[in-house]
Amino acid sequence: MSKSFYITTPIYYPNAAPHVGTAYTTIICDMVARYKRLTGYDVKFLTGVDEHGQKIQEAAEKNGYTPQQWVDKMSSNFTTLWGKLNISNTDFMRTTQERHINSVREIVKKVNENGDIYKGEYWGKYCVSEETFVPENQLVDGKYMGKEVIDVKEISYFFRLSKYEDALLKYIEENPEFIKPEGKKNEVIAFIKQGLQDLSISRTTFNWGIPLELEKGHVIYVWFDALTNYLTGAGFAKDPEEFANVWTNGTVNHVVGKDILRFHAIIWPAMLMSAGIKLPDTVAAHGWWTVEGEKMSKSLGNVVNPEEEVKKYGLDAFRYYLMREATFGQDADYSKKAMIQRINSDLANDLGNLLNRTIGMQKKYFNSEVVLNEAEESFDAEIKELWENTLADLDKHINNYQFSEALKDIWKFISRMNKYIDECEPWKLSKSENQKDRLSTVMYNLVDSLYKIAVVISPFMPETGQKMINQLGLDKDVTKLLLDDVREWKSYPVGNKLNKAVPLFPRIELEEELEKEYNEDLKIENPITIDDFNRIEIKVVQIEKVQKIENADRLLKFIVNTGKEKRQIISGIAKWYPNEQELAGKKVQAVLNLKPVELKGELSQGMLLTTTEKKKTKLIIINDEVKVGTTVK
Repeated sequence: MSKSFYITTPIYYPNAAPHVGTAYTTIICDMVARYKRLTGYDVKFLTGVDEHGQKIQEAAEKNGYTPQQWVDKMSSNFTTLWGKLNISNTDFMRTTQERHINSVREIVKKVNENGDIYKGEYWGKYCVSEETFVPENQLVDGKYMGKEVIDVKEISYFFRLSKYEDALLKYIEENPEFIKPEGKKNEVIAFIKQGLQDLSISRTTFNWGIPLELEKGHVIYVWFDALTNYLTGAGFAKDPEEFANVWTNGTVNHVVGKDILRFHAIIWPAMLMSAGIKLPDTVAAHGWWTVEGEKMSKSLGNVVNPEEEVKKYGLDAFRYYLMREATFGQDADYSKKAMIQRINSDLANDLGNLLNRTIGMQKKYFNSEVVLNEAEESFDAEIKELWENTLADLDKHINNYQFSEALKDIWKFISRMNKYIDECEPWKLSKSENQKDRLSTVMYNLVDSLYKIAVVISPFMPETGQKMINQLGLDKDVTKLLLDDVREWKSYPVGNKLNKAVPLFPRIELEEELEKEYNEDLKIENPITIDDFNRIEIKVVQIEKVQKIENADRLLKFIVNTGKEKRQIISGIAKWYPNEQELAGKKVQAVLNLKPVELKGELSQGMLLTTTEKKKTKLIIINDEVKVGTTVK
């Protein structure tokens, strides 16, 4: 029996439509699952949706549904998209399923029997949008991750998370593969060392959740519920034999976004320790996606819809771009220009041309039949050695979640085979009768290499791998092949005939595509007309004098020259300009037709314009060449 390999995505909130971030997580897991099947593992691949909690209940009520009707409706968004992205998951978890409810009750029972659940009172901050209680030391400007928090006071059951501080640190130290990448592991260690607080695991202010059997009126807190889905998918509380095979004796891997790493690398392993269950082998956290250098948000209208991108560029090009462009663990940028360059350079030029040239030459020189009368030279030994190195590097990089590096390994081999054509010059060999054997060897090596490439790219680009297999004249299902089928040289059957070459990735003209680089259906929030804007008088002013205001730490008092007169303007930017005198003489923008107001006893006769980025506020400094009094239009 082959060894079990179990990989999971987080379970997604069905309230929001899936976007490029959720697609990325799921494609990562799909790629790893497909690769592990190639290497002979019995793979279980779980994804799903987190259907309980206050957020779900509120959204359902707002939209006129019961919570169950709402999650039934919204969950299909994910199953539909996973089909369109060619995701090969073997299971789809919904936390409203009976098997999961039983699983949660079982782990609560085990943790409670270990003495790690107690009743107390929760009084503090709660972030509804993130479904989490928030310690004061995690609040920034009264918010958690930029999101609103509310005050909550209620009787709750608690999990003794603080009890597991030392055990967690010891486990992380002794298991260096547990948290990936390294930088994220260091963040988790630092967080644990600050001290862990016990975790509230029940709520009484809403009822859409799994009832806590310890006391009527309590439902199980969403994270204690949600995290257990990974056990449910492995057969916990249902099939002891399956659970032993998949979880206890298999390899368990969770892939998550960096925003939920702490739940998976601290709360989850502590729960498992308490329940006496083996911890996951790996928790791997990836970064976020920006779009054209900006944060993705509905208000900016730049949320990337995976379905639209697939229609535009093709599924495998989309999958390839996400894997190749992002360094796992770091944030990455989704850019149309970079996407098109990847398609044209990597996919059309490197891979597509290698296939097209080879099939074309095989047809021309051997009527598409693959023959081999061996006549080897030094170039042949080089490509065979590189193939062996490619397989070793590929395995190392995929196991270390270095997917961009894994694709570089494959493309190094593709580039070498393109170079092999130029080195061996089959067009010259074909002109000499006594070079026919050498020509057959060169062409065989090209065909065999393409068979190998088709198999190793199939986890990343399954459709492309299958298309290549078909064009190479093989009646094989790429998803049923193993890496061992192409590990050795001479894997391709001699005497077989190639099929017709069809371009894998047509080139995209960048200029044509960039003409469409805007959103025609962009929704503008709080729209104004040009007449509204023209009522605002914005002019370039020069700061002549600046000083702090007593008993007002945030305020600075400016005397500015507007070109017509001197004015006093108060601005709350002292925090960002500790050396305020550096602003004297600078030209800035000011709104001059605001109604004067009094701030801390000082008159303000306008407003200086600023920008805010990453919570830092700065004045908009104007070039010295622009005259004071110039109108900004």
